Amino acid sequence: MDELRTVREAYGEPAPPTAREIAEARALWDGKPAVRRARFGWPFRAGLGVVAAGAAAAVAVALIGHGTPDGGPRTGAGGRGVLDLNEQAVLQAAAKAELVPTGKYWSSDHILGQSYVVRAKTGTYAITGALTESFSWAGARKGTGEGYADRDLPARPATPQDEAAWRRAGSPATLRVWSSDKWLTFPTKATKAARWRSDGPEAGEDARGGGDFLGESVEDLQKLPSDPAELAEMFLTPERLGKALRLQAGRQAGRPVEPPGGWAVPQIARVASLLHAPVPPKVRAGLIRALTAQPGIHAIGRVTDPLGRRGVALAADERAVKVTGEFGGPADQRGTYRSREVIVFDERTGALLARQNQLTVPGGPYAQMKPGFIIDYSAVRSAQWTDAKPKPPASLPFPVR
Repeated sequence: MDELRTVREAYGEPAPPTAREIAEARALWDGKPAVRRARFGWPFRAGLGVVAAGAAAAVAVALIGHGTPDGGPRTGAGGRGVLDLNEQAVLQAAAKAELVPTGKYWSSDHILGQSYVVRAKTGTYAITGALTESFSWAGARKGTGEGYADRDLPARPATPQDEAAWRRAGSPATLRVWSSDKWLTFPTKATKAARWRSDGPEAGEDARGGGDFLGESVEDLQKLPSDPAELAEMFLTPERLGKALRLQAGRQAGRPVEPPGGWAVPQIARVASLLHAPVPPKVRAGLIRALTAQPGIHAIGRVTDPLGRRGVALAADERAVKVTGEFGGPADQRGTYRSREVIVFDERTGALLARQNQLTVPGGPYAQMKPGFIIDYSAVRSAQWTDAKPKPPASLPFPVR
């Protein structure tokens, strides 16, 4: 019996959320601004976070010990458990992750984007620029081959409303925006740069490769536990994350320095990296359940990712970000805003859809944007097993304007 389905039918759908990791923290664990290609695991780039929890309770219709979606009391009248439907939707996605099949080749296709605000004379609008798509594949066994390719994508208005404002501004073919400490210019039309570039030996393919994922073999990945508590101990503790992030040890021996804002964002990033690789289905499910149980991580219901897909999401506590004139930026870029890191899962399959930094309180460079605005993101266009050697998609992920 699907108890989660019963709960959803009885209580209805939870409402979607109505509402940037700070620049210093981003710089601490992101490294250089340029994309650094990773074979498998989450990509790293400035403006995006880095790498990623206790056992989740068993699913039941009357759940004791789970808080309400708005952070209210954990129990209702008479001490009855209050069900957090947002959290249950995430756990249902974890259950679906256990059913994903496997194959001979693993491939992943991910897209990274950063939002910018254009202040035109005809009206302000947002664009997504610095768009890059990366595709990688590897055979399940060593010697079955591997390959890599990437391409730059044209900048595009962030929403239909932004597109209308862009058209009112004359549909400019290039857009000049301020980015951290310099001006950048992005084309809005597809160019030769949008063609796939192969990288690596033998024109992007290595017939000798394969069988290496996150530095482990498929066999080693199969040996990972599925228990959320064990996975949390292996990947999500401050000691494990501190080692992964190479954080300098604090005063307490062996204890890493806590990142600004705590460990929730690194935990989200670490889980995202693991889910982007071909870990076994039950391990995927365990990782989602482990992350759901972490302090500072909250289920926020259903959201839409940057590729327009609906999913269920977890978010870290929101953070305040203060933008100053330290690097000589325009005055209209300065001020304080608040944002939160969000990870989105496909409710039908449990697959990772995206990580996105979501505005919660407008201010600074995003003073004219609304809560929910996506500041930057990494979206998974596809990550899957196949029996045929994978090829990068010919079509662009977005319509060409």
